Amino acid sequence: MSARRNLEGQVAVVTGAARGVGELLARKLSARGAKVALVGLEPEALKEVSERLHTDSDHWYADVTDHEVMARVAQEVKQRFGKVDIVVANAGVASGGPFTDSDPDAWRRVIEVNLIGGAVTARAFLPVLIESRGYFLQIASLAAITPAPMMSAYCASKSGVEAFAHCLSAEVGYKGVKVGVGYLSWTDTDMVRGADQDEVMRELRQRLPWPSNRTYPLGPAVDRIVAGIERRSAHVYAQWWLRGMQGVRGYLPGIISSVGQREMKRFEPRLASVSKGLVGAGGAADEQERTRSN
Repeated sequence: MSARRNLEGQVAVVTGAARGVGELLARKLSARGAKVALVGLEPEALKEVSERLHTDSDHWYADVTDHEVMARVAQEVKQRFGKVDIVVANAGVASGGPFTDSDPDAWRRVIEVNLIGGAVTARAFLPVLIESRGYFLQIASLAAITPAPMMSAYCASKSGVEAFAHCLSAEVGYKGVKVGVGYLSWTDTDMVRGADQDEVMRELRQRLPWPSNRTYPLGPAVDRIVAGIERRSAHVYAQWWLRGMQGVRGYLPGIISSVGQREMKRFEPRLASVSKGLVGAGGAADEQERTRSN
C-alpha cells in the first residue's frame, strides 16, 4: 500500500459536486487543505457548496458530456488555480426497470453521463494532469462487478467506465499520471433514495444477499475515497467488502442470471409500474437541463 500524500495546496476537480458523494468529497478534500473546483449542472447548489468550503474554491456550470464546454472548464480551472493535481469523475445518473420497457432517452442518457461524461472529463483534464503528474479517479460502482437485472443502463455504464479507466491507466502511467477506479455499493445519496421511492425497485434490492442489500452511510464511504486519493490508489473501495468481490466476479454473471430470472418472474405482474425516468434529485436536474437545452 502506497503512502498517503499531503493534500495541502493540491488542486482537486470534482464533477457532480452539487450533492451526494461529490459534495461531501469536496468538503473533505477542502478540510485536508486542497483547493477545490466544483463542476456540475446546478449552479446555485454548487455556489452554496463552494461558499462552505474551508479553502479557496470555485464552481463551474457544465454538462460533462459536452467536450467543448469541459475543455474550456479545464483551461479556466488551470487559469484560476495555476494547476490541477486531482480530477474525480463523479458525475452520474441512474434509471431502473426492465430494458424492454425502458425510456430510450433516459437509458441513453445514463450511458452518456456516466460513461461518455467520464471520458470527456478525462480528455479535457489530461493535459493539465500530465503537467502536474497528477491523479484521475473514475467513480464506478458495485454495478461494474455485478451485472444486475432492472439496471441495464447503469451496469453497462459503470462496467464501461471501469474498463475505460483501466485502459487509460496503461496509456498515461508512463507520463506520471495515476488512474484509479472507485467502487461504491448502495450508499445513502439522493440517487439511492430516489431509486428506493419505487416500491418494486426497493423490494428487489432488499432481496439481494447480505451485505449488498444494505444502504451504507455516506461519510465513511467518502472517507475511504479520500484515503484512496491520498494514496493515488489504482482501486478504491468505499465499503470494505467490495475488495473481496473482485476475486469472485467471474462466477457472478451465471449466478445472477439464474437467481434474477426467478425474481423477475416473481415481480412480473408489478413491473409495469416501475418509473422509467432518471432517479433522484440529480436525475431531475439533468432532465431539466435537457429540457432547457432543447
